Amino acid sequence: MADFLDNPIWFALTTHHEAFAIAHGSARRYPKAVSPFAALLEPTPDAFTDLRSLVQPEERVALFTAAPLDVPNFWRVEQARWIEQMTCEKSLAAQPIKALPLSAADVPEMLALTAATEPGPFLPRTNELGRYFGMRSDDGRLAAMAGERLRLSGCTEISAVCTHPDFRGRGYAKALVSMLAAKITAERKLPFLHVNPDNGAKVVYEKIGFKLRTRIRLTVISPQPANQQAEPYRSKLV
Repeated sequence: MADFLDNPIWFALTTHHEAFAIAHGSARRYPKAVSPFAALLEPTPDAFTDLRSLVQPEERVALFTAAPLDVPNFWRVEQARWIEQMTCEKSLAAQPIKALPLSAADVPEMLALTAATEPGPFLPRTNELGRYFGMRSDDGRLAAMAGERLRLSGCTEISAVCTHPDFRGRGYAKALVSMLAAKITAERKLPFLHVNPDNGAKVVYEKIGFKLRTRIRLTVISPQPANQQAEPYRSKLV
């Protein structure tokens, strides 16, 4: 399981999310409308070449790896930073909350909420990756949401945790994450999530029972035009 979580996108696209996988050689990616995530079996030059055939010019893809990447010069590195991967091994009891399942009909509102709060990439078909739940205000607005993103053997990631600014401070995010984590553990799977090191939501996750497992390297890359190839990127310098 530890190896799976060191390369979670790859193992999602080769297990529970295999139906989403666009593949070539040692590279996999999600459809553009589903997720910007891509993965390599191993970060070799040949694997980066395989990935290049799956990515359109001007398109960006994001990778999660256990270590910094040495990216070949036919890619442009748009972003490279550490994020934290947290897991919850605590046994959680389901708590009754006023959360509603979200469906394709709710996608416009889900897109608007994630655009306003920026919890991470959420695209028109991201909701197809797993179960999503929301909490609505008395006037019917989508006040908060959370759902499942990467799904792999034995593990399910909780993602898109966000609350509209008008409704913060009411415990919605904690309630939604607790509910999802309880559902996942009841299925005998390990809940996990990713969070920026400086995100105050970490305190909420820790109160639920999540603990730091490791740091994961987030690297966002786009194809480098042939006439603009730079010197090989060395992530150790970032």
